[in-house]
Amino acid sequence: MEKIAVSTLPEKFDEFGEARRNGFLAVKEFKDRGEKVVGTFCTFTPKEVIYAAGAHPVSLCSVSEETIPDAEKHLPRNLCPLIKASYGFALTDRCPYMYFADMIVGETTCDGKKKMYELLGEIKDTWVMQLPQTQEKTDARTLWKTEVGKLIEKLEQKFDTVIKQEDLAAAIRSCNEDRRVLKAFHKLGRYKPSVITGFDLFTVLNGASYTFDRENMKANVRQMIADVEARYAEGKWVAPEHTPRILITGCPIGGVANKVIKAIEEAGAVVVALENCQGYKELHEEVAEDIDPVEAIANKYLNIPCSVMTPNKGRETLLKEMIDDYQVDAVVDVVLQACHTYNIESYAIRKIVTGEKQIPFMTLETNYSESDTGQIKTRMEAFVEML
Repeated sequence: MEKIAVSTLPEKFDEFGEARRNGFLAVKEFKDRGEKVVGTFCTFTPKEVIYAAGAHPVSLCSVSEETIPDAEKHLPRNLCPLIKASYGFALTDRCPYMYFADMIVGETTCDGKKKMYELLGEIKDTWVMQLPQTQEKTDARTLWKTEVGKLIEKLEQKFDTVIKQEDLAAAIRSCNEDRRVLKAFHKLGRYKPSVITGFDLFTVLNGASYTFDRENMKANVRQMIADVEARYAEGKWVAPEHTPRILITGCPIGGVANKVIKAIEEAGAVVVALENCQGYKELHEEVAEDIDPVEAIANKYLNIPCSVMTPNKGRETLLKEMIDDYQVDAVVDVVLQACHTYNIESYAIRKIVTGEKQIPFMTLETNYSESDTGQIKTRMEAFVEML
């Protein structure tokens, strides 16, 4: 199989590759100026509320096995690596974002996280939002809207401020603009032949969450979109037209992107779409701008098609749309070890992909360790060869 290009983006791409590291200095500068920082773990955190409070939301460190041994002194070994890493970085004080955060916001997405938050609360001021486990019942939406209201009250108390309706409305408009720009970037994956590698796609989307100058972020992404589209018009692609096109779904892949995406693309395929949390899942729906801001925020975030929801028909619908839209040849479902909701849901997703869509499907269970890198490489080579 032919190997696709390693990277195709202009020099501005480097800013996104280094965004997480450079963000450490930005957060310190915020604190030196007396500004407020709120740490987050999950896409269910309504960042509009944090911005409306005059604070800066930042994703916390949870994508490395570095602190997992420390976390396992308090947490069971057979627990999701994302949860262990999250707690380990707080326990060891090795995450600058955690260190500088004035408070943490978490949600009861899964049993492991909500119990870990109890321990995290002994280290840092941690506010936990009680997330309903269904999207279909009216009382679930009422509960989540109440939880958004409680977060507003917590932020007002914590930062001695008043969050007004107009503050929320302005934050909604601003965050929607962010989503539109990043969504447009993700849609570069629809081009055939491919004009961007999956690893570049992930790097920019992930790096955007650590870029605090949001206007500069959007300007850079728009420029990259224009540059990549210009290259396509000139017939410059990252892979031939016949290259197998892969969609990645499943758990957050921040801690495994390097070994999974690279293994797929080094095997001769190209990752054209990321349905995961760091990809399209949060971007595809905006917050309504023509209704009550709190209700609009609650509706948008509760609609995120995560496997903790039961039933989770939204994920099936979104995947079917993306398979068609991105002309996908196969789907890889990445499941982090001990993530029971995604592991169980993989059965239903397999039926949709291989049955209704009639394309190949693979479930890949892994963790943050590098010990299975060779095995993943071998499996991906065989999978791509089959395609």
